[in-house]
Amino acid sequence: MKIDSGQRAGDTVTIMLNGPFARAGLRPGDRLELMEVRLPSAPGVVQPGGVDPGISAFGVVRTIPLAVWAGLFVVIVLAVGLLRGLLSLIGLVFSGAMIVMFMLPALLHAGPAIPIALVASSAILYVVLYLAHGVSMRTSAALAGTLAGVAVTAILAQLAVGTTRLSGLDESAGFLAPMVPQVDFQGLLTCAIIIAGLGVLNDVTITQSSSVWELRAVAPELSRRQLFGRAMRIGRDHIASTIYTIVFAYVGASLSVVLLLYVYNQPMLNLLSLEDIATEIVRTLCSGIGLVLAVPFTTAIAVALVPPRAVASEGEPAPTELPEDDAAKVEWLRTLRTVESPLFPAADTRTAGERG
Repeated sequence: MKIDSGQRAGDTVTIMLNGPFARAGLRPGDRLELMEVRLPSAPGVVQPGGVDPGISAFGVVRTIPLAVWAGLFVVIVLAVGLLRGLLSLIGLVFSGAMIVMFMLPALLHAGPAIPIALVASSAILYVVLYLAHGVSMRTSAALAGTLAGVAVTAILAQLAVGTTRLSGLDESAGFLAPMVPQVDFQGLLTCAIIIAGLGVLNDVTITQSSSVWELRAVAPELSRRQLFGRAMRIGRDHIASTIYTIVFAYVGASLSVVLLLYVYNQPMLNLLSLEDIATEIVRTLCSGIGLVLAVPFTTAIAVALVPPRAVASEGEPAPTELPEDDAAKVEWLRTLRTVESPLFPAADTRTAGERG
């Protein structure tokens, strides 16, 4: 292997690939980051076979493939989402900047984790929601419901981390702890649980708020109590599917831990008490409870804020009564949306005279 940068640029060395590097499918032409560790009293000695024990692989250079995948993601989002896709990408960039430029430095300076997470989450939600969905009462209702869900998740996360005695020191945090002893890793775990639930909360609350507005548009005669009940029926369906999303996302992200449950010859309850596994369980449960409670919160806020006669998303009030005269009936039918398919062809709304 030829070194192309650093003090030993131009040297050719042979190193031993162990652990994940031996299983990464490396091929000729792939680039590695190398680390040289030598004691001053023990200069490097090349082992048989030309292997230099003082140099080891530190990481794989993945800049180009990651850039390609990121570019593909951006292209597809813009092609399908158009302006909304562009605005969502801008919101995503802002979210990343908020985490990197505010939240991480604040945590490294031993700031209180929960207030930091709440401030960062609130700032992200304000920008992301209004940027992607526009400034409206509908979006404001979703924002209020999301903030309520975040607050509930924060309280539950703090209680759960404390009662389950989680240290927050997983494999990566354990490596980091000696370098930043001032960081509260229990607080860091609580902060991670809060941030992890933002995306799903946002999805549920904006959908729930929109449902209330659309229901009001097509049925302005409903009382607010009836409107809440119908919107909650929609919300319950959304809850069921989103809970699966949360659980499967965490299972997929920690599949190696799940595999440990399968191969370990230990009682299940003992394995569930392991730090890594218990952390994922707490993360899933806190996010799930916050998500479920955000649905009635958002629905109640949206029902309270929606005007007596809302305007449908197309910009026109939805028709609610059938006119008396035949000509008006035909015109009213034409305003309805019809879906034409091989099984259900669109209805012919012309009069007998028009059909000739």
